[in-house]
Parts: sequence; structure tokens; C-alpha cells
Amino acid sequence: MAHIACDHDHHHHGVAGDALTAELAAAETRCAAAEQRLTAPRRRVLELLLQAGQPVKAYDLISTFAVDGPPAKPPTVYRALEFLEKQGFAHRIESLNAYVACRREADGHAAAFLICDCCGATREFEPAATADIIAAGQAAGYALTGVTIEAHGRCADCKE
Repeated sequence: MAHIACDHDHHHHGVAGDALTAELAAAETRCAAAEQRLTAPRRRVLELLLQAGQPVKAYDLISTFAVDGPPAKPPTVYRALEFLEKQGFAHRIESLNAYVACRREADGHAAAFLICDCCGATREFEPAATADIIAAGQAAGYALTGVTIEAHGRCADCKE
């Protein structure tokens, strides 16, 4: 989905400084508890997602992956994203073909996103309808592994 050009400032609130260090340390702890490894490439991709504070396309992650030197190879970043999704550190936003960091600690939570079609701002929240969706899935014989809802419109800044 293409973003419409708009003429106001967009404030995407990524994580930086001590907060970023704390988020990465918490991710290390969660991985260790799950007997998983937050390897250097996985950690770097998570760091980039947290710093962005908005959805990021995989190829943008590839080009910004290396601090100095050439960008990462695509399989490195895609494998890291797959791991981060599986461990609950990131979500893929299908309609944008992009990824966003998940800062919630609950395993397997349902994710819902409000996505601004103008500036691309994205806000995650826990949908109240999660229990209904899971119950409907169970009633239909499904073993749901995840629920993601994407809602598009304009954020408060863009609708003015």
C-alpha cells in the first residue's frame, strides 16, 4: 500500500540510548529462558527494528544492517526476521510487506495494528476480539497459531 505524500512532521518514536540497551538485554534474557540464541545478526535486526519505531521493509534492513562496510546478505536478514517473529520479538505487517518490533512480553499474543496510509505511522494494540476469534477458530476445528489484524486509515496528525 503506497503512502500519500503529506506536508506535516512525522514523529516515529523508536527506542534509543538506555531504553534500547534495556530492550536488547531483555531480549537476551527471554531467549536464554527459551533456550534460544540471540545471535549477532538477530540482535542487529532487532536493534534496527526497535530504533525505527515504525514498520521497516526487509531490504531497508539489509541496506542499514552493517554499521561499517557492505550491507548484509538477504538470507541473513530474512532468517533473523523469521527467528524474531517466531520468538515474538517482531511482527510482519502483511499489507505493508514490512516488519515492526514487538515490545510486548506475552507469548503468542494477538496483534492488531492501526496503520496510517498517509505517513505510515503504526500503532500496535491488543484487540478485545481475540477471545472471540480464538473461540471461532476452535469451533471450526482450527488450531490457531496467531492472530494479526491490520486496520488502515489516517492518524490524528494526517486527518487534520
